[in-house]
Amino acid sequence: VIEVSSHTDTRGNDIDNLRLSQLRANDVKNYIVSKGISSNRVRAIGRGEAEPINNCKEGVQCTEGEHQKNRRTEIKVLNIERK
Repeated sequence: VIEVSSHTDTRGNDIDNLRLSQLRANDVKNYIVSKGISSNRVRAIGRGEAEPINNCKEGVQCTEGEHQKNRRTEIKVLNIERK
């Protein structure tokens, strides 16, 4: 089982960013499923702007490059099926 988590930068409002990140996570899940992985083995989670990897939080001046680092998708292996 894998988890696909998508994130946004902190610009825009919280609800829109959460919705955008969920759409991105769903797109990644759909791509993985299109390559033959069962959909019940992939979890897609939109995390919005809640987990920045740097100090670019609301109200903090950041460069475009710093904002870009927060726009990401992470894939974690949660469970390995053994045969």
